[in-house]
Amino acid sequence: MALPNNRPLNIIRVFAHMADSSTAGSAFTVAPARGKIVKLGSVIDAAVTTADTAITAKINGTAITGGAWTIAFTSAAAGDVDTVIPSGANTVNEDDKIEFASDGGGSGTVPTTFFADILVS
Repeated sequence: MALPNNRPLNIIRVFAHMADSSTAGSAFTVAPARGKIVKLGSVIDAAVTTADTAITAKINGTAITGGAWTIAFTSAAAGDVDTVIPSGANTVNEDDKIEFASDGGGSGTVPTTFFADILVS
């Protein structure tokens, strides 16, 4: 059995919650320290139906390069996790606003929790 990787102590995970990611809107959180966002993702609490939902992550209103992903409706189920690794425009300062914007493409009520992993510098 492979052993899990230990989580580095200099990575902080922050969360934001959206009551329904199938409705266009945004969820927000704040960077607790200066650093670099190294991973973004979401977990859904219900199945997405009809169409995919596109998510875009932003820092203070500016899109993070490589920070967009799709929550697929095909075989969607509660507990599905989607993640991306940003490639640029991903540095934050303490108290910067981190936004997760949904295009509202899906249907059904889909509570969603978003996260951002910040490598503290």
